[in-house]
Amino acid sequence: MTAAAAPIALLVPAPFDTISGGYGYDRRLVEGFRALGREVRVVELAGRHPLPDAAALAAARDALAALPEAARIIVDGLGLPSFAPLAETLVRRRAVALIHHPTSLEAGVDADAQGALRETEAAIFPRLARLVAPSTATARDLARQFAVPPGRIGVVEPGTDAASRARGSGGPGIAILSVGTLIPRKGHDVLLRALAGLTDIDWTLTIAGPARDPIYAEGLQGLAEELGLLRRVGFAGEVTGPALEALYDRSDVFALATHWEGYGMAAAEALARGLPVAITAGGAIAEVVPMEAGCVSPPGDVVSLTKGLRRVLFETEMRAEMAEAAWAAGQRLPRWEDRAGAFLAELEKAS
Repeated sequence: MTAAAAPIALLVPAPFDTISGGYGYDRRLVEGFRALGREVRVVELAGRHPLPDAAALAAARDALAALPEAARIIVDGLGLPSFAPLAETLVRRRAVALIHHPTSLEAGVDADAQGALRETEAAIFPRLARLVAPSTATARDLARQFAVPPGRIGVVEPGTDAASRARGSGGPGIAILSVGTLIPRKGHDVLLRALAGLTDIDWTLTIAGPARDPIYAEGLQGLAEELGLLRRVGFAGEVTGPALEALYDRSDVFALATHWEGYGMAAAEALARGLPVAITAGGAIAEVVPMEAGCVSPPGDVVSLTKGLRRVLFETEMRAEMAEAAWAAGQRLPRWEDRAGAFLAELEKAS
């Protein structure tokens, strides 16, 4: 069987319908592969990830054993640590890993767990036939921090769908939207603290994202109350499809105080709708958002983010100019139509 005709197997932690940028990328790739006529098997891995428990290790072992030798294997980086005991098999079978971001860089993970993940990833990453990252920034991190030969790292940026320009809230206040899972890495607490310094401006904030970390999510509610922001801040929960489209459409500004992003898909979606963007430069997201489209602050820097947001929210004319720059940048973003083909090209380099 030729490499171009071989079935593709994507190994990814269950459930595959999880709402996140990484899973959304995976699902769009699978759709694209199938549209190109490729046979694709999605193998959902049971157990705990990325810190694997016994169930995760067993799922990884069973998944590899069940795949035909001809299958082209793609392992989502979130599940890769569960394959650590099977590294030799991954190497022999020329497996490719899709690294949305190294799991050892996840904020909010205790030091021991972070160290264990880093040790595992540092042992596996350099040995694989190929790693595919969603951005050049993530690719650089893989080479610098994990000693992966740059020639074995490919980049396939996520796509965006063509979208109508956001119509905005219509006032009188400014509607801010933040889209991201409620986990420490997304920095929603940083955003709340920054906005607490801007109560002289009429704004509201909607945070859309599933409460993947219930303790952190509950803490955000408490922080909003502590800061006196409960009347201004709404938690929309898990929002998808037309409901999410409506949120983007009714917003005036997008904000995300992330500590680290492998790409920044939510920010790209905001640009595609012409929304000014206020972000922190964690990982690759600062390369997605041009400076003229909003404000960019250091990760975790509440003071800097407060100052940047004040400019975006208070200076109406500047916000309009940022919106124009955001719309122009959004039209230059990659589209999903050619992403699967680009990924297949990276897969063939691992043959």
